[in-house]
Amino acid sequence: MIVRRIYYFLSYVCLPLVLLLGFFWPPAHWLLVLLVPYAIIGLYDILTTKHNVLNNYPVLGHFRYMLEFVSPEIRQYFVETNESGRPYNRIVRGLVYSRAKGQMDTQAFGTQYDINEVGYHRANHSLAPKHVDESELRVMLGGPQCTQPYSASRLNVSAMSFGALSANAIRALNGGAKDGGFAHNTGEGGLSPHHLAEGGDIIWQIGTGYFGCRTPEGGFDKDKFAYKAAKDVVKAIEIKLSQGAKPAHGGVLPAAKVDAEIAEIRGVPEHQDVISPPTHSGFEGPSGLMHFVQHLREMSGGKPVGFKLCIGNPSEFMSICKAMLETGILPDFITIDGSEGGTGAAPVEFTNRLGMPLNEALIFANNCLRGVGLRDKIRIICAGKVATGYDMVEKFALGADMCNAARAMMFAVGCIQALHCNTNRCPSGVATQDPVRGRAVNIPQKRQRVHRYHDATLESFRELLGAMGKEKVSELHPRDILRRTADEHERTYGELYTYLKDGALLADVVPEEFAADWKRASVSRF
Repeated sequence: MIVRRIYYFLSYVCLPLVLLLGFFWPPAHWLLVLLVPYAIIGLYDILTTKHNVLNNYPVLGHFRYMLEFVSPEIRQYFVETNESGRPYNRIVRGLVYSRAKGQMDTQAFGTQYDINEVGYHRANHSLAPKHVDESELRVMLGGPQCTQPYSASRLNVSAMSFGALSANAIRALNGGAKDGGFAHNTGEGGLSPHHLAEGGDIIWQIGTGYFGCRTPEGGFDKDKFAYKAAKDVVKAIEIKLSQGAKPAHGGVLPAAKVDAEIAEIRGVPEHQDVISPPTHSGFEGPSGLMHFVQHLREMSGGKPVGFKLCIGNPSEFMSICKAMLETGILPDFITIDGSEGGTGAAPVEFTNRLGMPLNEALIFANNCLRGVGLRDKIRIICAGKVATGYDMVEKFALGADMCNAARAMMFAVGCIQALHCNTNRCPSGVATQDPVRGRAVNIPQKRQRVHRYHDATLESFRELLGAMGKEKVSELHPRDILRRTADEHERTYGELYTYLKDGALLADVVPEEFAADWKRASVSRF
């Protein structure tokens, strides 16, 4: 190896020569500033067995690891194009930043997307645009069994826990929700003091770890739940069954983020990984879920109660639908999380390979609820890469009633998509428990940005809806969204998928595409 030979030559030949030369010409000793560290580092590299590269390329091999360390930033700032970044490209990030700051959000010179690319989505405009009333920007959350319905914005803050996000980030999000009149989902980490500090409306999420209403053994504590659910600021309760970014896997909070405050709020040991169980211990099976929904609704004084899941096996969601029919208990809402949803930390294979994408999941959930004749009694909330007004148009056309945004709201408070959420070293102070980093989130300033982003995105949605010739959200249909397919044609979602009529799953002959899963569905087990 030539690099090793260079190391041996510089360390065992040049170093002694410099020492000897220094006796005759003292300034030569300045070369030792370079040669001595070089010799020590190289000796360590040759003797160590941790890194093959360093063993073969002493000293010089360190540059490889230095470049690898900064490669995500190099790609983001110098390599990726405006439309190629992941999970969110620069076009979307820039749009969110502009709207959050109240800056100009227009674009010059035309689209930067390849509109002929397979998978490209678009909608058709109308030559008779309509005015969309502002009342269409809100929807009532609460079904026939709810006594305290909640008038919700069509766009809300999706589930993000204190612990995953810093205290200042949580307060900025909640303050923005307060100012803009929309809701803030707590995430499964529990109802923390930071969620309550600014007075914004809360959707309290109850996960498998029951944080915030947890017994010392990790079970569900009904007394703690009833006390917190009675707070006026808590407008709805969401039972988390699964999450798009890590379906069938409990939530993960790395030990580096579990400080004394987090441990006290969640009721867990300090400085240890907090991994929620993959399933709930408070109920069993689909019928158990329905009774748990009713139990929480009664203990909360009749507030809206629903559940969140990423759809996996189709028969399991159908099992829940059968349980609704058998028990007569209906959730007030169902939150559908797509597999493209985000998270602070998750196993790579779970994020990349499990779960149904949001568009397909929305279509399937709508089919099931229509098939059992319950769609008009249950709201559907969607989550998973919703960031723009067009995203909202698309999701509503496929069946959603409301949208939740997480990462877009993080951009509004200063997230730069550094992808360090799981390290506790978030450079923007948004996804960290480091108090020094977290102070970078200026609460008064960032709450204004959250508010502005929310309002500007809703206004964009309203303009798009009117441009399509619609006056109401209910007029949107899957045929309004077109997708370019591999045969160089466009197909509407109305053409690409089968859509069930009301009560179709209750008929004597179930449509063939759904028959096998419907037969497998059971109210007693998932």
